[in-house]
Formats: sequence, C-alpha cells, structure tokens
Amino acid sequence: MYFCYVKTDRNSFTEENYLKAIHKLSRRNPKGVSTNAIAGAMQTKASSVTDMVKKLAVKLLINYKKYQGVTLTEKGRKTAVSVVRKHRLWEVFLVDNLGFKWDSVHEIAEQLEHVQSEELVIRLDQYLGFPQYDPHGDPIPDSDGNITHHKDTCLSDLKVNQVAVVVGVKDSSSSFLQHLEKMKLVLGASVKVEEIVDFDNSMSICISDGLPVSISEAVAKNLYIKR
Repeated sequence: MYFCYVKTDRNSFTEENYLKAIHKLSRRNPKGVSTNAIAGAMQTKASSVTDMVKKLAVKLLINYKKYQGVTLTEKGRKTAVSVVRKHRLWEVFLVDNLGFKWDSVHEIAEQLEHVQSEELVIRLDQYLGFPQYDPHGDPIPDSDGNITHHKDTCLSDLKVNQVAVVVGVKDSSSSFLQHLEKMKLVLGASVKVEEIVDFDNSMSICISDGLPVSISEAVAKNLYIKR
C-alpha cells in the first residue's frame, strides 16, 4: 500500500530549525550548548527543547548528556550546514534576481531553506555564479559543507584613525539593516574612525569619505570589518 509509506530519514522543518540553531550556538560553545540557550534561540520553552533534543538524539543528529549540553554529530552538522547553505543561496537569489532588499529576505528564505531537492540547490548555486557570501555578508557553505566564518573583528575593535571595510553584520534584523541603510553603512563601505567617546564608547566615523556621523557602541559591535 504505497500511500502508507513514510520516508523516515527526512527531518521536519522544526527539526532542521533546531539543528541550525544549535550549529550557530556551537560557534561560541563548542563543548556543548545548553538547553536554555537553545530555548532562547528558538523562542520556546525549555521543556519543548528537551522533547526535541530527545528526538534528535534518537535520529543520531545530536549528542546530549544532562548538565553537559548538546553537540551535533557529524550527521547533524551536515544537515544543519545544508539548511544554512540553502537559506543563504535563496537570500542571494531574492536580492540579486527578484529585487528584494537585504532587510526583507530573511523570513522568505526561512521557508525556502527546507526545500529537499538537492538538484535544485546545485542548479541554484550554478545560476548565481557560486556566490561566497549572502547579502548580509554571511559565508555560504560550499557543496561539500565547508564554511569559512568571518574573523570576529568588529568595528568596535578599531582605534582612532584606523580604516576598515564593512564585510558583514551580526544582527540581521530588519530594523537594524534599515538603520544601517539610512546611514549608507552597508557592505563594502569604507569606514574611518574619527573619535571614540569615553563616556559610552560611541564613535564618530566617516563612511566612504563622507562627513563624520555618530554611531552607538551597539551598532559598532554588530558590524564585522576587514582591515
């Protein structure tokens, strides 16, 4: 009875979202991610995380020991990176080919990232010219799952008179991206630090040789730069 057949190795959208969140959190907590941290990232209850962790462990996608946290197995890491790869490729497609702005593609890519067709992803990558970064400057994993993250150097690390180029954002929320766009503090913009205020660590900067503008410490800490 073919209509009763269920493909058991396919993960649900929710499971993939959990794996993606654990993968992101693992960058700062390689020895194990707490269930509370996962709950915060997923905006859900700790009890719900515990239930999902058990399911993912049964599928051999994660390792979990109480009080030691969650780590991805190699199978789980590959699945998470595959979802990240699809998400970022779709963001490139939406911005470069459909005219979406960089502040409006995340939610749509969240839906498209769960497409199961590997052939579609391969052709999408080819069509886009094998991009290395998404519209927010995040690195796109290659077809083998290799990913090179930004060095954790932020605008807030610069000293007075130092110059750098903006290459990525930590905060990809629409409100933050819109704020950056108003100041033209976007990817590829050159920045020179004119002054750092001792009181609150705000900065006066020149963007692409323009007039000095003031930015908060929060903005500076959320911008990746390359010197």
